[in-house]
Formats: sequence, structure tokens, C-alpha cells
Amino acid sequence: MKRLIETTGEGLESYLGDKVCLFCFNYIYTGVLSGVNDVEVELTDPMIVYETGALASGEWKDAQPLPSPWNVRTASIESWGKAKC
Repeated sequence: MKRLIETTGEGLESYLGDKVCLFCFNYIYTGVLSGVNDVEVELTDPMIVYETGALASGEWKDAQPLPSPWNVRTASIESWGKAKC
């Protein structure tokens, strides 16, 4: 896995060390992006979001913590960006 000290600043790698939101095929995940490779990303302090609430608000309406670290397959990610909280 590539780590923060190895970032090139492109794609998901540019978000290493930031709290991100990953919109995937079936679920939404959020957490600190701590690792990236060709197959998966690693989140620390991860949560699965069951209900977003207003996306402009500061908190998720229903987000449950997951064991840390948590890995998500890059093939399932549809979009990503900095998390709202």
C-alpha cells in the first residue's frame, strides 16, 4: 500500500491523510484515508453511513463505526471526496 509519505497527489492518493467519503455500489463509507493501492483503499476511524441527512449539514444522520482499519475495494467506488464531518 502507498502511505502518506509516498503520495503523488493524483486521484485518491491526493486525499491521503484527509477524512473522505466514498460512495460505493451498495454503501457509503467515511473515514481517514490512510492507504491506497491498485485494489483497495484503507480507512482509519471508519464509519458506514446508512442515512446521510442533508449533505450540506455538518453531521451524518445515521453513521455507525466500523473496526479500524477498514478496507474498501476500489472497483466498488463510484465517487469520492472530502467528508462533510
